[in-house]
Amino acid sequence: MMQLRPLYLCLGAFLMTGLLSACSSDTPQQVNVYSARKAELIEPLLKRFTADTGIQVNLVTGKADALIQRLKAEGRASPADLLITVDAGRLYRAKQMQLTQTIEQTALTSLVPGAYRDPEGHWLGLSLRARPIMYARDRVSPDSLSTYEALADEHWHGRVCIRSSNNIYNQSLVASMIAASGIDAVEQWAGDFVDNFARNPVGGDRDQIKAVAAGQCDVAVANTYYLLGMLTSANQAEKHAAQQVSVFWPNQGNRGTHVNISGIAMTQSAKNIEQAQQLMTYLLQPEAQAWYAQKNGEYPVIEGPEVHPLLQRWGNFKKDNLNVNRLGELNTAAVQVMDRAGWR
Repeated sequence: MMQLRPLYLCLGAFLMTGLLSACSSDTPQQVNVYSARKAELIEPLLKRFTADTGIQVNLVTGKADALIQRLKAEGRASPADLLITVDAGRLYRAKQMQLTQTIEQTALTSLVPGAYRDPEGHWLGLSLRARPIMYARDRVSPDSLSTYEALADEHWHGRVCIRSSNNIYNQSLVASMIAASGIDAVEQWAGDFVDNFARNPVGGDRDQIKAVAAGQCDVAVANTYYLLGMLTSANQAEKHAAQQVSVFWPNQGNRGTHVNISGIAMTQSAKNIEQAQQLMTYLLQPEAQAWYAQKNGEYPVIEGPEVHPLLQRWGNFKKDNLNVNRLGELNTAAVQVMDRAGWR
């Protein structure tokens, strides 16, 4: 983890000398980033940005919710210029807490399709994350699968694995279903869906995939990049488990498979706004988007860059075109539905 350079140096020099020139162009250009992405998933791109522009990136990494709380505690004194995090629900929350500001540059915001950015310009998607159904290759025919809703059918009783309701990926999935079908329909679905769980929710997405491979359940709901990470892992046991599982794209006959984003927001406290905008623009260029698609196993947020060969093998799919901001707006309703259904 890199330590942020003190941003009061220039102000201190100004107070000591009374000269505006104390903040001259000799002061190194920099941008300060709080990132919920692991360092290895973002740092190579930031280093390329510095090499190409000369702008130093000072990176602090941490858990997504902890970084939001840190921004809140620091207030306008926060050194952070940008927040990079995962799930539109968290970006929506940061905006509601008044921790972000509008990006005043239409040329930048127009790089991202409308479904993957805040309607008021507070944040932008950087990559797409699909959350399809994973199924046991030896026990489940893909012809028996269709939609997320159908996983509540009696056919799947005792056969479903999924992580807990406190996971925001699941909260956003349920929020997308509420947006599509209304709260009453999803309330009924959630009760039946929970009845079909093969076990109490435990662990992360990789654990759900491993449970399918081990025969504890026949289907799971998980993000594709977890399966890709297991298939390319040096851990042979993990790799072998992933090889027992295939991907099914649900809801292709109606709204499409649920997708979410990793995204970036300008903080309310941002001081290095021009440099922050340059970094945001850089991360949305084809070269950076291709890096996400090749190295992280995610999908680019813009059209064009080639994705990882494994993602290509799983095929193209229809994406839910719901504006992901709705996932944040409906988060509370989704959590309440899950709680009432006994989804723990």
